[in-house]
Amino acid sequence: MITRMAGMSPVRSYLWPVLLTVLGVVLCTQIVPREIIAVDEHIIGFPDTDIPGHQLRPYLLALLCMLPAVGAWIYRFSGTLDRYMARQFLAAFGLCMGSLLAVMLLTDLQNNMSDFREAENTRQVIFSYYSIHLPAVFVFLLPYALLLSLLYCLGKMSRHQEIVAMIQTGRGVLRIVLPLLAAGIFSSIICLIFNYHWGPWSEGHKDLIVDIAKDGQADKARSVLYRDSESRRVWLVGAFPYQFEKTGELRNVTIRSFNEGGHPTTKLEADSAAWSREHKHWTFSDVQLIDLQASPVPMRIKTDDKIIRTWQETPWQIVKPGLDQSHLGIPELNSWLRANKDVEWANRRPYLTQWHYRLAQPVICLITILIAAPLGIVFSRRGIGGGVSIALFLCAGMLFSSSFFLTFGEAGHLAPALAAWATNILFALVALYLFNRRVTGRPIYQSLKKLIPSGE
Repeated sequence: MITRMAGMSPVRSYLWPVLLTVLGVVLCTQIVPREIIAVDEHIIGFPDTDIPGHQLRPYLLALLCMLPAVGAWIYRFSGTLDRYMARQFLAAFGLCMGSLLAVMLLTDLQNNMSDFREAENTRQVIFSYYSIHLPAVFVFLLPYALLLSLLYCLGKMSRHQEIVAMIQTGRGVLRIVLPLLAAGIFSSIICLIFNYHWGPWSEGHKDLIVDIAKDGQADKARSVLYRDSESRRVWLVGAFPYQFEKTGELRNVTIRSFNEGGHPTTKLEADSAAWSREHKHWTFSDVQLIDLQASPVPMRIKTDDKIIRTWQETPWQIVKPGLDQSHLGIPELNSWLRANKDVEWANRRPYLTQWHYRLAQPVICLITILIAAPLGIVFSRRGIGGGVSIALFLCAGMLFSSSFFLTFGEAGHLAPALAAWATNILFALVALYLFNRRVTGRPIYQSLKKLIPSGE
């Protein structure tokens, strides 16, 4: 019997890697084709978008589906102590992430329940809202879940002297936390994939679902000002309806035309404007056309619905200045920056700052590991509380620092790249300092405590 169990053990150890690989392949067959269709629809609606960037989206989703399988195979071929450390961390991470996710979703549900009840199908709206909002919530909560799970896991192992026992086997602190650093790298990759498109997109579209639930309709952008230097026209669009890229319809449109000297010539006001993708022309409804050059005062020109075939502006060009930079993924930011590269009046700083932040924010997961690991590992029970306090204080500082630098970057007081990466650089140096003191065996909490005046 013992021989049989010993012979089955290696086979059973492959069970989870194989199951997660099969599950990843199944998810790819279900999700990737849908994403390919979504990319094709987006390219049709926005033909001047970053097409290669959007075509990368299905491959990133495929990678996301296969990441659990990759982690399972790495776990399978790791050593005994590495697997033990990974199990302790994953158990704590599942508990912390589940708790944070439940608290945040329940709080959000309580705040939005009155709006959800106004919809005809409340359950369907709630399901759509949170299924879309989940990537943004996950990216937001992941660093905090990593912090709490690491402090809990390492604190528990330190109290039970398990860290000391591992060190006595000849392993250094860096080698002990190597599985945790691997978890930080995996978390950063997951955040990077979500930040590429789905996280910012979900943050913007959750508000649209609430608007549809309340009013039955939603606007993708409102009060957008667009200037076309070539045609010398200025558009002011009151609202871009949800999925306007399919209908081509805009509401409450005002268009002023200017001559070569910069003086206004005509003003066109319309309740709605529709762009025909097939015929390449505009149709304006309920039109009021005013001749601004008439003397002695501007004169209204009688007109019915007006079709203009010579204007080259398209809805996806006009909407870009009104898109919120925090709701745009990397392909959309690339498209916006390229479309407004030589436009003097376009404020490119917020969009360029957000572009860099899409790449910088995932690294915070790894920095959180580097901060929490040396503070969570202690060799006496008296140091546990101090390490936890310092870790929580530093993570609160990271949150404040990130918002602070982003605000300065979007306002133009800092270079966009520096504004996005400053928090990572600052706290990476702090993490390396803490790690160095822990690896060399020098105290952390007691040294910092000496810097605080005792008041005696």
